[in-house]
Amino acid sequence: MVTSGDVTAGRIRREPLAAAYQAASKVPQITVFFWIIKILTTAQGEATSDWLAYRIDPFLAVAITGLALVAALALQFRARKYVAWIYWLTVDLVAIFGTMAADGMHIKLGIPYAVSSAFFATALFVVLVSWYVTERTLSIHSIRTRRREAFYWATVLSTFALGTALGDMTATTLHLGYLTSGIMFTLIFAVPGVAHRWLRLNAIAAFWFAYIVTRPLGASYADWMGLPRSVGGLGFGRGNVAIVLTIPIIAFVAYLAISRRDVEEQGPAAPRPAGPGRHRS
Repeated sequence: MVTSGDVTAGRIRREPLAAAYQAASKVPQITVFFWIIKILTTAQGEATSDWLAYRIDPFLAVAITGLALVAALALQFRARKYVAWIYWLTVDLVAIFGTMAADGMHIKLGIPYAVSSAFFATALFVVLVSWYVTERTLSIHSIRTRRREAFYWATVLSTFALGTALGDMTATTLHLGYLTSGIMFTLIFAVPGVAHRWLRLNAIAAFWFAYIVTRPLGASYADWMGLPRSVGGLGFGRGNVAIVLTIPIIAFVAYLAISRRDVEEQGPAAPRPAGPGRHRS
């Protein structure tokens, strides 16, 4: 499992701009709680998205979720530092909206999951390359400016959409089923942690690899629990699964908000270099 200490160790040495270090971090420390909540939100987002799509008009569901996501992002960008409930509310809404984006391409537009997976993989690649070319780092410990935060959330949204398409592709197109897909992605989720610890995989690459895999991992188990037995599920119902998963998410986020175990301590502000050679943030 990749943690903040690992990612810090893998941070690129030539981090641009001392000014970036003067602001408080806008994202949490990577602890075991981060991965637990992340997987729970991916599963809850899948179940909630599917439930909304079948309960109300899909286009209305997308519009409502999209507006809610915009509002959450506005709160996130307005906050001057990481706030647990704002951050995880935004992640949860990204999970719901990202699921709708991937499912909409397949169900409404008839685009095969293999094609949508390739599309979202390309989008993610473009976002990451643009982020690195602009900021010279992909470290989550660099999320201290508006521009880096924008790149971060664009990456997060791309990973959710890609993960949704991948999970559905393995379960349906490749006929592995939801439980088998969940088990497979659970094993894949362990790969970057093992590769980082014993094969010296760069910590930042390991983090984003694991982050992407959490989406199809959680979504596969959510589909397995919520879908009818006729299609390989347990038949608990999407709405019931969404409600049950929401409870531990709220509990964990409340715990982190109180304990502040995932808050990155802000070090002393680094002095700005003077003169014409100063870098821009």
